[in-house]
Amino acid sequence: MVQVCLNGTRGPADGWMVPVSPGALADAAVEAVAAGATDVHLHPKTPCGHDTLSPRVLAVTLEAIRARVSVPIGVTTGAWAEPDPVARAERIRTWTTLPDHASVNWHEPGAEEVATALLDRGVGVEAGIWSGTDGAARFTASPLRTRVLRILAEVTDPAEGAAENASEEENTSEATARALLAALTCDHGRPVLLHGENASAWPVLRLAARLGLATRIGLEDTLLLPNGERASSNAQLVAEGLAQYGAARRSS
Repeated sequence: MVQVCLNGTRGPADGWMVPVSPGALADAAVEAVAAGATDVHLHPKTPCGHDTLSPRVLAVTLEAIRARVSVPIGVTTGAWAEPDPVARAERIRTWTTLPDHASVNWHEPGAEEVATALLDRGVGVEAGIWSGTDGAARFTASPLRTRVLRILAEVTDPAEGAAENASEEENTSEATARALLAALTCDHGRPVLLHGENASAWPVLRLAARLGLATRIGLEDTLLLPNGERASSNAQLVAEGLAQYGAARRSS
């Protein structure tokens, strides 16, 4: 499984290639699925480009994409879209059109309540466990740990190309990813999707391949191809991601 993450918190300031409107997201999804993506993750946006949990925006966005692709579609429930945990869960209860799944960042306040609201509505939960947070500890103690759709293990890295060289970047990202996976060894029995962001995106994707885990790639996680060139689309990232995944899998 290779999931495409179409936009994340990025917007027009990050480049013309980042899809924001429902139509642009649908176009990007079609191209990414044609390139080999088997699942879609996105952040619905207001007309001003801000992430939102609005039922109206979610409905329009999901309907635009589902009219053109048949793969599962997931959305964010990040606290930045609605800081109040109670309001976040309530927003989910008012959704008129439901995604197939939604990510819940387990280190955020109200994660259990948000996940419960999703499960009550029949929406699959991707348990977002970020490196550098207490998300893994909170998840392993959660009564919901066996009920989530999958674990979204994310190696966070704020700066593109921050390491001194590619070898150091690869080693650091891999060490962080392995530590994160080790912290998740509990009786959850759920599949793991391992991915990184920014400088960690490509090293962690290759590690996921060697470990035989699902992964994701897209403009949310990185704007760059492995050679450092700027990506022109999510589809280009997916195509390169599949090539990198296959090569790493064969060499493992």
